[in-house]
Amino acid sequence: MDICTMRYQTILFDADGTLLDFERSEYEALSDVLAEFEIPETSENHKIYSAANAEQWRLLELGLVTKSELRTNRFASFLEQIGFSASPAAMADSYALALSKKSYLLDGAESLCRELHGRGCELYIITNGFAFIQKGRFSPSPIAPLFRDVFISENLGAEKPSPIFFDQVKANIPHFCAEKTLVVGDSLSSDIAGGIGAGLDVCWYNPKGKTAPVDMKITYTVSDLSDLLRII
Repeated sequence: MDICTMRYQTILFDADGTLLDFERSEYEALSDVLAEFEIPETSENHKIYSAANAEQWRLLELGLVTKSELRTNRFASFLEQIGFSASPAAMADSYALALSKKSYLLDGAESLCRELHGRGCELYIITNGFAFIQKGRFSPSPIAPLFRDVFISENLGAEKPSPIFFDQVKANIPHFCAEKTLVVGDSLSSDIAGGIGAGLDVCWYNPKGKTAPVDMKITYTVSDLSDLLRII
């Protein structure tokens, strides 16, 4: 396809929940940590940790906790809720190492990225997270060579949806053109809100059929990654 005829040339992809299977990675990494600290592995314990983790990331997006605090707070909350005594910091270290080795793609992610790359699209990753973990998970992925750069919040000094994060991304993409750029992500609060705030078109990847606020100006919504090909 002629680049001049494409609606978008630069695609800013979120990583976890959009291209990478974070739920599987999180589950396996937590399983490793539970075994190491001799904590019973139950579905309830997985749910408790996932909720504690999600809450800390929500607070981080709001600027109410630091990334360093998030790292241990989620395990402190988890341990308190299950009534188990262990070091949150030690668990956080073990979890980070385990998670950095869990690299899985969501169904359709590789074929989508290969098709977009073949069309001449410039692909970038924009992700909140710890650089050590995100690099460890993305680098061995078969789609890694297709991406021009990976922008990680820890390296940029700001989290999505902060305008500072997106300003840094724009500044580090050669010949950046807002009108030819699309943000793709599964999170309304970070990817979509951040993209809208940065004045960019956005595509909400919504495979679970969630409902968005009626006043949120979402450019596109898709339930399957392959649907992006019709948009771009």
